[in-house]
Amino acid sequence: MKAIWNGTVIAESDDTVVVEGNHYFPRESIVDAHFASSDNRSVCHWKGTASYFHVDVDGSRNPNAAWFYPTPSEAAAEIAGHVAFWRGVDVVEA
Repeated sequence: MKAIWNGTVIAESDDTVVVEGNHYFPRESIVDAHFASSDNRSVCHWKGTASYFHVDVDGSRNPNAAWFYPTPSEAAAEIAGHVAFWRGVDVVEA
């Protein structure tokens, strides 16, 4: 799978985890140069508290377009160390 935003591949992996229709990419598969920390947080009733990254490509920012669970609940343990995308990031088969 590939995650693409603004014409640039920002993550690529053949080992994603699908939860609720979202592909979660292993943290080591994202291109760090395109990610900046965000203070945004949200809570999922069964996965836990999500943290976010802004996605930056060619001088454009997609705020809070990537999320991850630093300490997911036991029920969502399979997504520990993984990152998912939304807000116009295309996730497609490689």
